[in-house]
Amino acid sequence: MLVNLENACLNIQIDTKGGELRSICDREGVEYLWQGDARYWKDRAPNIFPYIARLTGGKYRYRGEEFSMDIHGFVKDSRLACVEKSRNALRLRLESDPGTRRMYPFDFRYDVDFFLEGQILTVSFDIKNTGDTKMYFGVGGHPGFRVPLDREEEFGAYFLEFKRPCNPKRIGFSSDCFLDGTEEDFPLEDKRRLRLRHDLFDQDAIVLKDMDSCVELASGRGRRFVRVEYPQMPYLGIWHAPRTDAPYVCIEPWTSLPSRKGIVEDLEEQADLISLEAGEAYRNTWSIMCGKKEKD
Repeated sequence: MLVNLENACLNIQIDTKGGELRSICDREGVEYLWQGDARYWKDRAPNIFPYIARLTGGKYRYRGEEFSMDIHGFVKDSRLACVEKSRNALRLRLESDPGTRRMYPFDFRYDVDFFLEGQILTVSFDIKNTGDTKMYFGVGGHPGFRVPLDREEEFGAYFLEFKRPCNPKRIGFSSDCFLDGTEEDFPLEDKRRLRLRHDLFDQDAIVLKDMDSCVELASGRGRRFVRVEYPQMPYLGIWHAPRTDAPYVCIEPWTSLPSRKGIVEDLEEQADLISLEAGEAYRNTWSIMCGKKEKD
């Protein structure tokens, strides 16, 4: 089921399947969100829970037992219940059941909240451990944005620019997208800017740490922009379909990283996962701002 939020600036469409954003459109009818194309990537903006990216062999361990889970977890494929709705706000919910426990042996309540104010859509992941044992998880976003945003421009005119200067490190990945145990400096122009080129993604995603918590997609000539802010996320993925001319870029804030190459991870031992004791709750808020800059 599709749900709409709107105000004087934006019209937002959200699917109750996965709580996935389906459209971010301004009042001039300009679409900011990637609209999906199976030639490149059929999705638009999946939510990630309870594990980020790939597991070795699609498996992990917990208390000596082995479990299987698809890439980016199961929320993206789940039907969420609409528990609150107004003109500019929405809360969707998934609660553990026998189906989720086969993949993930914890009792939980997962809420994703959307709140639209002006040009900003705020997204919050609100997770509660409803069981009686400590639970472990990661959460994140995976929105894709159209590039170019202005019709007369080209992909290569665009860049990602961090709000504040930073010296990020790139997380090393194997050719099949698992951690390889390395890191390297990832220099930016003036410690802020990464110019987009299709061949940036020939080796798949760029995953950074130690970057600023706000990044903007824009061009040197066009006025439209997208700004993603993620103050509680220590990792940022930047991606489009490898070795293609895909007309989009994903800006993916993550709380944790995928499996190490060749290792079936034990959830209790993976240091970057969030842990919640029985009855505890966790909330992580990030935002997407879309619009058109004023002329100089």
